[in-house]
Amino acid sequence: MKRNIIAIAIIAGLFGCQNAKTNNESDNAAEAQEIALSPAADTAATTKIIKTADMRFRVKDVQNTKEQLSTAIKAQGGSVTEFSIQSSVLETDKIKQSADSLKEITSYRTDGYLVAKVPSENLDDFTNTIAKMAVFVDNQSMKMDDQSLAYLANKMKAQNRVAASTQIGDISRKKASNIQTSLTLKDDYVDRKLDNMSIDSRVKYSTITLSFYQDNTIKSMVVANDRLKDYRPAFANRFWLSIVNGWTIFVEIILALANLWMVILVGATAFFTIRYFLRKNKLAMELATRKLVDHHQ
Repeated sequence: MKRNIIAIAIIAGLFGCQNAKTNNESDNAAEAQEIALSPAADTAATTKIIKTADMRFRVKDVQNTKEQLSTAIKAQGGSVTEFSIQSSVLETDKIKQSADSLKEITSYRTDGYLVAKVPSENLDDFTNTIAKMAVFVDNQSMKMDDQSLAYLANKMKAQNRVAASTQIGDISRKKASNIQTSLTLKDDYVDRKLDNMSIDSRVKYSTITLSFYQDNTIKSMVVANDRLKDYRPAFANRFWLSIVNGWTIFVEIILALANLWMVILVGATAFFTIRYFLRKNKLAMELATRKLVDHHQ
């Protein structure tokens, strides 16, 4: 009985290994076929030029320019990836107009920043369109990065990794190290493929960075007076309020003394008692002095 069970287990293991080998070979064959049918099998370098551009320019109005740029980018088949508008206050002052209002005068500077992707074939036309929007261009630059060899290297290395992974899959005896090596090669193949997809995207769409600004702007507006001292009443009103306030304080003092009538009464009694005894002692001393003087005479 035990021999039968062992035999069945061995047969099942063999079939399992054979199926795993067949599946692995099928996957490797599919990858190899994909490489063979794709341009990765070519050894000639395809031209892959990545264009990037930068511009800084002065405009009449930053907000209007941003809107015009967005429209122009969409017309060229591109898209805005980043933008920002920032105003920096240079100087501000407040001039009194009335008791409750001030005229606020502010000097500020506005800067705009925009990053866009446009089709590479339309990049020159787009920069010409921008130049027409500007009052004048501070600087303008374009960089062309040739990624042809890097693209070809990724294609050839990806092909080599598929071939190596297929050879490892053909080994009849499966080992953990072989499986790990095959997975590493496949992961590296995916990385190479994604790198080339990124290069294709950057070749098709160029990145342009735009920095633009306008002249310093002066803006004035009427705001509420936030100086609290300006809201105090006139002199006559303040004088009368001081008199009323003084009378109120005097009344409060009288009321406070009224609450302390017992203390006042005890104090007055003690004062007059002490005064009485002091006078009595003084009279006694004067009489004694007179008697002493009369006796000597």
